[in-house]
Amino acid sequence: MKAVLKKAEERMNRRIDHLNSEFAAIRAGRANPAVLDKVLVDYYGAPTPVNQLAAVSVTEARTLLIQPWDMSVLTPIERAIQKSDIGINPQNDGKTLRMIFPPLTEERRKELVKDVKELAEDCKVRVRNVRRETVDKFKTMKKGGEITEDDLKQAEKKTQELTDRFIKEIDVLAEKKQKEIMSI
Repeated sequence: MKAVLKKAEERMNRRIDHLNSEFAAIRAGRANPAVLDKVLVDYYGAPTPVNQLAAVSVTEARTLLIQPWDMSVLTPIERAIQKSDIGINPQNDGKTLRMIFPPLTEERRKELVKDVKELAEDCKVRVRNVRRETVDKFKTMKKGGEITEDDLKQAEKKTQELTDRFIKEIDVLAEKKQKEIMSI
C-alpha cells in the first residue's frame, strides 16, 4: 500500500516539475534565460538547446546576453530565436547576441495570466488523474483480497490528502507567477 502511495506521490511531483518548467518559459517582462529552453538550434544536423551551445546570462533586468562558445553557431542561434515564438529579435554584434525584453503591455499581462491559469488547471487535472488511477489500483487490490475494506478507506483518505496537498501547491505556484507577471 505504501509503495502505491509513494509512486503516486512521485508522479504528482513530476506534474509539478513540469508546471514549473512551463511557468519558467513564460516571460514576465524581465529577462529570464528559461525562455530559451525550448529553442533548438540546428547544430551539425542535430537539434540542440541554446544553453548547450552558448553561455546565457542576464546582464540587466531586461537584457539577455548569449555568448556562443563556437562563433560559427552565432547565426544559427540567431535564426532559431527568430523562428521561435518568443517574439523578440536578437541584436547581433558579431560576437554575442543581445535580447532586449520590452516591458509588457497591460493587455499582454492579462493574456499571460490567463495562460498561467490554464496551465495550472491542466496540471490539477493531471494530478487528479493520478489520484483516480491510484484509487482504482487500491480497489483492484481490495477485489484481489490483498487489502481489507478498512485498508481501502484509509488508502483512499491518504490519496485524497496527497492530492489536496499538490493542488494547494499548484495554486501557490500559479498565484506567485501571476503576481510576477502583473508587477511592473
